[in-house]
Formats: sequence, structure tokens, C-alpha cells
Amino acid sequence: MREAFKERTFRAESLAVIELVIEILDDYAAQGYTLTLRQVYYQLVAKGKIPNSLESYKRIGDLVNEGRLAGLIDWSRIEDRARETVTPAHWTSAAEIAEACARQYRVDHWDRQPYHVEILVEKQALEGVLEPAAKRWDLPFTANKGYLSQSMVYQIAKRLGDCHDAGQEIRLLYLGDHDPSGLDMDRDLLDRLRLFTRGEFTIEVVRLALLMEQIEKYDPPENPAKITDSRAAGYIARHGDSSWELDALEPRVLVGLVDDAVGEVLDQDAWDEAEERQGEGRRQLRAFAAQVRGDEPEDEPEDEEG
Repeated sequence: MREAFKERTFRAESLAVIELVIEILDDYAAQGYTLTLRQVYYQLVAKGKIPNSLESYKRIGDLVNEGRLAGLIDWSRIEDRARETVTPAHWTSAAEIAEACARQYRVDHWDRQPYHVEILVEKQALEGVLEPAAKRWDLPFTANKGYLSQSMVYQIAKRLGDCHDAGQEIRLLYLGDHDPSGLDMDRDLLDRLRLFTRGEFTIEVVRLALLMEQIEKYDPPENPAKITDSRAAGYIARHGDSSWELDALEPRVLVGLVDDAVGEVLDQDAWDEAEERQGEGRRQLRAFAAQVRGDEPEDEPEDEEG
């Protein structure tokens, strides 16, 4: 919602940028996305409305902040995915929590699939875009800030070992920046997974983004390659002195890449069978909730997560 806390008069130039920000936010909200400030910034750069520089990013941050405080920009349209308040859940009755359990009941849609698939992304800021896609496909999702920690890679390796023992092939879908370190992170992930699994089975890491062909297709804003990065020399020799961030791709593009990659390995019959088992479990839980209330079970509501 829009809520004003300060009175502010904007110059015509600043107001025009704020109106463009509102247009971008409304467009993505209609598609079901909430953007970060950085994603808003990259959309403005991609449209050629502002230069791609640190000064420009700071100016947009200040302008968006003032626009929100003045009641022009909807507070719910922008989120900070690096910080979150955890609030305990509460219920008004036993029947209410039973209904909630029915809505949340899920079976493992992949335990009878030939592949075990996971989604990993370099940028925690993209959780809001990719985690819903992972939930829709019932897949493990890992977001990080750069290279994965040793503890996290160890945990993933143990999980992959269990899936291999169950007879599944392993495929990890990775998304990261196109810069000196970003192009190295999926290599590093695979090397450490092979270490922790002792090379006992094959692990496939598929880099979904960011790839040079995607950069040529979608033309995201470029940044100077980080020359302080120890891998900069090799990167510049191969790709030149520009780099690109994953955040600059539109959310619908990122989600589409995930959907296509999952579709390549999905056994549809096994998926449909899991849907039937899940539906039956939810019906049983709703019947229990109705028994607690002392009435007839409610019709099964639409479930956006499957």
C-alpha cells in the first residue's frame, strides 16, 4: 500500500523517474513478482533512462526512498531479501491448524523420478524470484552470497549421496553472475562436491545463467570487470573488460530457464501419480478438520503451490 510519512515536493525530472519506477513495479506486481531496489535500478538502466554507475545507483536508492516516504511508491512493491523478521505462527482453533496442515501437506514429487534436481543461485537477492519456482517444482533451493560455505556444500553432498543410493541421477541447476568469480563458482561447487562424495558417482552441474549467448540475446547492462579479482586477468583475456550481473535479467526470463531445465528431465507420469497421492492426503486432513469442527469437510481450495 501507499502510505505517506513526509511531505515532499519533487522536481519534474525526479518525479518522471519516480513515475517510471512505479510503472516498472506495477508491471512486475501484475506478474506476481516483488523486486529488490537493485532489480528496479537495472530495469531503469536497461531502458536507457539512467547511466550504469555507482553514483546513479545511490541516486535511485535515495529517490525511491523519498518516493516511498512521500506516499508515491507502494511500500509492498519493493523488498529487502537480505533481512527478514521471523514471527511465530498462531491459531484460533485446532480445526484452523488442521486446515492449514491440509493446505501445506506435500508428498515428495521427486522420490520416484529418475533424476534428483536442485536449484542453486549465487545471489541471495534473487530468492524472491527463484524460490517460488523451486517450490512450484518441489525442488531444493539454495541461495548464497557468492561462494557456498564449506558447511553448505558438505550438507548438499550428503543429500546427493542419499539420492544416488536411491538410484537417481544427479543434476544441479546453477545461476550466477558473468564476471571473474561468478563464472568460477559452479566449477568450485562441483569440485568440492566431488571431494565430499569421494567421486563415487556422477554429479552434473548445469549452468543455466548467466551465459554469453543470453547476454547477446537480452543485452543486460554491463559493468567493468573487477580487476581486483584474482581471476580477472583470465576473464578479461577471454571475455573482455565487461561483466554482467544475474539480477539484470528479467524475472520471467530466469523462471523460464528453470522451467525449461526441469521439463527436460521430468517424468510426467511419476509427477501426476505424486499429485494424486498428495490430493488424497489433503482430503484426509480436511476430513479430520471437519470432524474437529463437527461439520462437513470444506471443498478443496485452489492451491497455488501444487
